[in-house]
Amino acid sequence: MPAPKNLFKQALAEGKRQIGCWMSFAEPSVAEIMGTCGFDWLVVDGEHAPNDIRSIRDQLTALAASPSHPVVRVPVGEDWIIKQVLDAGAQTVLVPIVESADQARQLVRACRYPPDGVRGVGATAARATMFGSISEYIQTADQEICLLVQVENRAGIAALDEIMTVDGVDGVFIGPADLSTDMGFQGNSAAPEVRAVIADAIERIQAAGKASGILGTTDEATQAYLDMGAQFVAVGLDVMLLANSARRLSAQWKSA
Repeated sequence: MPAPKNLFKQALAEGKRQIGCWMSFAEPSVAEIMGTCGFDWLVVDGEHAPNDIRSIRDQLTALAASPSHPVVRVPVGEDWIIKQVLDAGAQTVLVPIVESADQARQLVRACRYPPDGVRGVGATAARATMFGSISEYIQTADQEICLLVQVENRAGIAALDEIMTVDGVDGVFIGPADLSTDMGFQGNSAAPEVRAVIADAIERIQAAGKASGILGTTDEATQAYLDMGAQFVAVGLDVMLLANSARRLSAQWKSA
């Protein structure tokens, strides 16, 4: 039995738009709820959410029956954490703060088994192989892993064209908050100067045959990114959805 088909990777390769949402609660029950909402993809955030490898694993398990594809953002682009999330069953990995083609090449190697990579061959006892029941996992896993790299500062933007030449990088995700802050706008990703850089980056990514992604936290920003041609777009965060809804509800009835 081969590794499961990565339908999200396939959709990106076919140029299909994918609408997703961020998950920052780090709770399997929340992931299970989010998995019923109809998103194409959901981010299990290991960078800014209070996740560890166990909570990441538990959220992957909670999403196993969902049509929403889990994308695991690792806290840092190191071989050891990429190995752990892949063994836990992730097939799509999002890596923050990628600034060079050399860094991207090492990330590709971290996602692949030898001789093409450095991923440790120990998944037989892990969730990735369904505990040894996926008999051809090692032979077929590499082609089903989807690697998304985040370009989110001036160094990354400067190296973007070189990063996109790296075989094995499936998509480039623009981080608007980090990028705007690095550009001197302190998180104001709506600044015209920032929007211009984002639009240019998305155009270059698409022209290079890679999938372009981004996160929009307001309807206006999300629509702007879609109009720019972004292909995989996160349209909100679970924590913000709850907080904003609860605040509106509180204000509505306290003023009644």
